[in-house]
Parts: sequence; structure tokens; C-alpha cells
Amino acid sequence: MIRFYYHPSPNPAKIALFLEEAGLPYELVPVDTRKGDQFKPDFLAINPNGKTPALTDGNVKIFDSNAILLYLAEKTGQFLPPDTPEMRGQMLSWLMFVATGIGPYTGQSVHFSRFAPEKLPYAINRYAREAERHWGLLDDQLGKHRYMLGDDYTLIDMAVWGWATRAQFALGDEAFAKLSNVRRHLDEISARPAAQRAVALKDRFAWKTEVDDEARKILFPQNAFLKG
Repeated sequence: MIRFYYHPSPNPAKIALFLEEAGLPYELVPVDTRKGDQFKPDFLAINPNGKTPALTDGNVKIFDSNAILLYLAEKTGQFLPPDTPEMRGQMLSWLMFVATGIGPYTGQSVHFSRFAPEKLPYAINRYAREAERHWGLLDDQLGKHRYMLGDDYTLIDMAVWGWATRAQFALGDEAFAKLSNVRRHLDEISARPAAQRAVALKDRFAWKTEVDDEARKILFPQNAFLKG
């Protein structure tokens, strides 16, 4: 049985969507990151990086959302592009683009604009502009094809969808005015029954929603060094 370690945030959303689309049986294990569940020894034994999502499949332990997507796609043979060197190259390229570009720059843009203890114009501008640039590349790609790799719905679309659900929170209410193709892609996937089931997973548990002083200590432990 697959055990899926979950928090209602963009990276776990990708895995929830894949599991629901593939019809794989799984046990959902809540990890409340604002309470510090991600640093409990049992979880760190699966993901030493202390972040969600993580997944176990029998004796297999795997972390990082994009690695989990690739593992599940290869395990099931589902939601992969045609098995050619060209398409595998495209798949890996866009998967890593989401992993190293979309996720980090979008996340840092949110952090410096909404959660940083100081509003630093340089940091806010840098990450906002880089996030916008990365999303613009996705929009260009989706302007050429229905889905990220062409006419077929794949794991790359799931990776993009996880973050696209939060694009306005990260980039502002007017984000989709410049990202019409991303919006079209988001709306199409969000209408799928599997996506609706994935979104509904958050309602199974009571999550801490406020970012109070205790949550800030847990989420941003680096800030302790600022007090010297």
C-alpha cells in the first residue's frame, strides 16, 4: 500500500492529482507543517529534508514531488509521453524546469512579499520578476500545444497544475491577464473529476491555518540567526 504524506500546498497537490488520476489505492497521512510535523523523527526517516510531500511504497521511500511524479509514472506506465528519446528529453527538461524554476522562484516571491520579517525591495523585485519570467515560458509553451508536451495529458501537466492553483497568490490578482494559456490549462485540469477529488483531500483534516509566532519559528527557523 502506498502511503502519501500530505499537506494542502502546491507540491503535494501534484501527487494527489496523479494518484487520483491513476486510480491507485493509497493511505493519506497528514503532515501539518505549521505545527512542525515535518520534523518528527518518523517523517525525517522518509524525507531527511523535512518537507512535504513524501511517499512510501512498500520498502521504497521517495521524496521531492517531481521525483515522486516520475516514480509513479514509471511504476504505472501512465501519463508518460511517447517512449522516444526526443519526448523523454522534453519530459525531463520540463519536469526539471518546474522543479528548479517555477517552484523555487514562485516560493521565494511569496516569501519575500508576504512573510519576510522585513520588506526588502531588492529581494521582492528579484523574485517577482524571475517568477513572472518562468511563468511566461510556461505560457509560451502552452500557447503552442494543448498540454505541456503536445496533445497528451502527462505528469508535466500535473506538475504545472500544482503551482498554477496558487499563481495569483504568488504573482497577484492580475497574474492571468498575462498568462492566458496557463489559465486555460489550469481551468481544464481543475475541471477533471480527479483534480476535484485531489483538492477535496484537504477537507479530511483540520489544519493549522494561521501563521502565528510559533508557526513562523517552525517554518522559518533561519530567522533565529537574525537575532544574533
